[in-house]
Amino acid sequence: MRDTTDRTSSGNAELDQILNGGLPSNRLYLIEGAPGSGKTTLALRFLLDGAERGERVLYITLSETRAELLAVAASHGFDLTGIDIFELSSADEVLGEGREQSILHSWEMELGGTIRLIRDEVERVRPSRVVFDSLSEMRLLAQDALRFRRQVLQLKQFFAPRAATVLLIDDLTSIEGRHDSHLHSLCHGVVTLERLTLDFGAARRRLQVQKLRGVDFFAGYHDFTIRRGGLDVYPRLIAAQHNTAFVGDPIPSGVPELDALVNGGPLRGTSTLITGPAGTGKTTIALQYVDAACRRGEACTIYEFDERIGTMMVRALAMGLDLQAHLRSGLLKIVQADPAEVSPGEFAWRVRREVEERNCRLLVIDSLNGYLAAMPQEQQLILQIHELLSYLNQKGVGTFLINPQQGLVGTMSTGMLNVSYVADTVFLIRFFEAGGRIRKAISVLKNRGGPHEEAIRELRIDGRGVRVGEPLTRFRGILTGTPEYVGETAPLMEDRTGA
Repeated sequence: MRDTTDRTSSGNAELDQILNGGLPSNRLYLIEGAPGSGKTTLALRFLLDGAERGERVLYITLSETRAELLAVAASHGFDLTGIDIFELSSADEVLGEGREQSILHSWEMELGGTIRLIRDEVERVRPSRVVFDSLSEMRLLAQDALRFRRQVLQLKQFFAPRAATVLLIDDLTSIEGRHDSHLHSLCHGVVTLERLTLDFGAARRRLQVQKLRGVDFFAGYHDFTIRRGGLDVYPRLIAAQHNTAFVGDPIPSGVPELDALVNGGPLRGTSTLITGPAGTGKTTIALQYVDAACRRGEACTIYEFDERIGTMMVRALAMGLDLQAHLRSGLLKIVQADPAEVSPGEFAWRVRREVEERNCRLLVIDSLNGYLAAMPQEQQLILQIHELLSYLNQKGVGTFLINPQQGLVGTMSTGMLNVSYVADTVFLIRFFEAGGRIRKAISVLKNRGGPHEEAIRELRIDGRGVRVGEPLTRFRGILTGTPEYVGETAPLMEDRTGA
């Protein structure tokens, strides 16, 4: 394996991370993808990074005019002053109109003349970074796969002694979206960019490094977005690489009776699932833990997929939880997440930034339905959330997952995917009937962090905050999904008229 210290940055820090330090210098690389996948933007950032380092860089364009290239750069706020641009948009303009009279085929003159002009320009500029855009035009000029392969090989041999790192751009239009395996074999590395159109929501983009000789890169797909200023790449999360030592002490909620259900509270570095039908107070219980953590001076983050932040703030204040004060102090951050716009890879990257930059110690995802809707493939869904929770657990972060069940009474399901087995602690909240009134009951189904109370207790959430009553021992119909309390009235909390 060659020396990995001799690297050239791609111009994107996250892509360099995927490449395990950047591109090995003075080699030929292929950047392929359908039109609109972000190839030109990536190539421009590659050259701008070189220009910022004082290097001579060259952009060779066969497919776009200088004006079109400058328009793309302007849309991103790029200044191309430090980049040499060689425009070769038409072989007709270069070689003249009389070439049809030659005894040679016109495509032979076009291709040969084009390659000759490119070589002359490289000799003149002597760049250390080159972008060749695009191979599709050369493929059309070659007319023949063998001739095209020979010309690419000659280009590779031409650049080899010239200490230049070269990106070849291929938009795949000439080969009907298929990958050119012969071209892959010629290049030192291959990066593929993809644009996926979903049934609903914004288009998703992802990239993968197909090959990189001599480098142990991060394989697999990595989500990315195109924003003003370049590509935002989100390296795929690998939880095993983020193990951190921490003390797994309980996370108290500030409500002793609630903490008693799980032997003092869920442990740090564990995930807690709060499930139940709509209106039972799942979010409020999570906010109770957030409020207590902020009062202890711990940074917290809430990702709100379903409810509007303003509505949640008003409701929390009515329950005695002043989240606004925590927002002003900077300890609390609430993010309104749109599942139709954010990819799972981008969401995982945001979570990482919260943990690694803000030192977030408690994180709430409200709700899982919104998060899971961000990825349509079920098998990938469970792998994605499992990896994210493993990462948070290894970082010592307490995670609360809100998972609304479908339906209000009767037999209920958890919706899109059953994720209860990936959680370390599970709170179940249910409506129950007693004395002609609808009340709420809370119980703990499991707690991997230690013992938990097996009793069912009444839950009351009102202007006095979150309250947990005495154990209720006599229920009927629990397994039907509509439990009815038939015991004494003494353990029950006061009626609402007396609250």
